[in-house]
Amino acid sequence: MNGKVWLVGAGPGDPELLTLKAVKALAQAEVVMIDDLVNPQVLEHCPTARVIRVGKRGGCRSTPQTFIHRLMLRYARQGKCVVRLKGGDPCIFGRGTEEVDWLSQHGVPVELVNGITAGLAGATSCGIPLTLRGVARGVTLVTAHTEDDSSLNWAALAQGGTTLVVYMGVAKLSDVRDSLLAGGMRAAMPVAMIENASLPEQRTCYSDLQQMQQAALDFQLKSPAILLIGEVAGRSAATASGLLEELRVAPVRMA
Repeated sequence: MNGKVWLVGAGPGDPELLTLKAVKALAQAEVVMIDDLVNPQVLEHCPTARVIRVGKRGGCRSTPQTFIHRLMLRYARQGKCVVRLKGGDPCIFGRGTEEVDWLSQHGVPVELVNGITAGLAGATSCGIPLTLRGVARGVTLVTAHTEDDSSLNWAALAQGGTTLVVYMGVAKLSDVRDSLLAGGMRAAMPVAMIENASLPEQRTCYSDLQQMQQAALDFQLKSPAILLIGEVAGRSAATASGLLEELRVAPVRMA
């Protein structure tokens, strides 16, 4: 008999940002396969489950994806309820879709549970709105790390008018800066670099596009961290919070 696999987003780190649906899945779990970036405090919701660490972190020894696939399949075929617990959201640079497809091809029931992604949580904790009327008309999530050496259209990103949220970019700050400058983004574009988003040890370094690599070196920025690049990143926490409050309480005008 097949069991079931839940692909659960554990959020950016703060255990209070875990969704109720994620808590429900963990409570049913017999096996939990946990990523390195997941806060271990969330395991309080599955005290009797077998916990298997299948870490994946840039620059560190990682568990092969094929091994993770086989392990999920093995326990599901034993009739177990398996939770694959991922940092952030399973479908935002988390290989969630790959795992859904692979499990489905092997006849295993699978369900996705969204988690709050680090880009959103990190911005909010700094009082930075990723979108803001009249300032940022959208937000674009990108990764600076790819396994196939594919290149982003940096010129389009530089001129798109959206807030850029760059994941896995600490090791490639100079490449990101040079690509955006070459694409036409102004050197003074504000940048916020957020380390350990949503955790008590969160730190934020503010700079501009031209100076961000040196600022990160001086700040001793370390992974995991996200980069927020755009006009909204230049707004102080107090200013940004005030603007959001103003928008929230503004009366709605009916047409």
